[in-house]
Amino acid sequence: MDKLDMKKELKQLYKPTAKQGFTIVEVPPLNYLMIDGAGDPNTSEEYQQAMEALYGLSYSLKFMLKPRADFPDFAIMPLEGLWWAKDMEVFMQEDKESWLWTMMIAQPDFITTEMVIEASEILRKKKDVPALDLLRFERYEAGASAQILYLGAYADEAPTIKALHEFIKTEGYQRRGKHHEIYLGDPRRVPPERLKTILRQPIVRG
Repeated sequence: MDKLDMKKELKQLYKPTAKQGFTIVEVPPLNYLMIDGAGDPNTSEEYQQAMEALYGLSYSLKFMLKPRADFPDFAIMPLEGLWWAKDMEVFMQEDKESWLWTMMIAQPDFITTEMVIEASEILRKKKDVPALDLLRFERYEAGASAQILYLGAYADEAPTIKALHEFIKTEGYQRRGKHHEIYLGDPRRVPPERLKTILRQPIVRG
């Protein structure tokens, strides 16, 4: 079987270009491994443990299913995050200690709850992953959303997010739900100014 790459199948959602600018897309329901947390992702041990659990289980699923002829090999999807705060004005001021987040990685449609449980046990036997039991497998639908491909450091996103909100208003929509980001670069390997992040906001007609 050919290797499955959901980024290519959902190109408009995971491979936009900078030239496209602000766009409105329809995001279908997708299966995710998800984990909730709070605090500054740059300093929080909780966040680091969440990353270990998400990636560890995603790769455990991939390699568990790879020898099975009934399922295609598949590429691991990029990390995604839902971000918010009890006071969204504080969120926009980047008071990161008060941020709330759900980090997640999309999974192919053929992944089942039973597979996730099986892969979790395989991972548990290999290493101690403190946040493993906090993961959940859930279907999430963002629906109609406005988005833009942002190039640059995470710390400098605020003006682009504000511009995205203005675009939403100008197009006759209102924001709903949580701020959504998709990370297309690895900050451990890519200089901050070259990082690519999809900034996405669910919307509803105003």
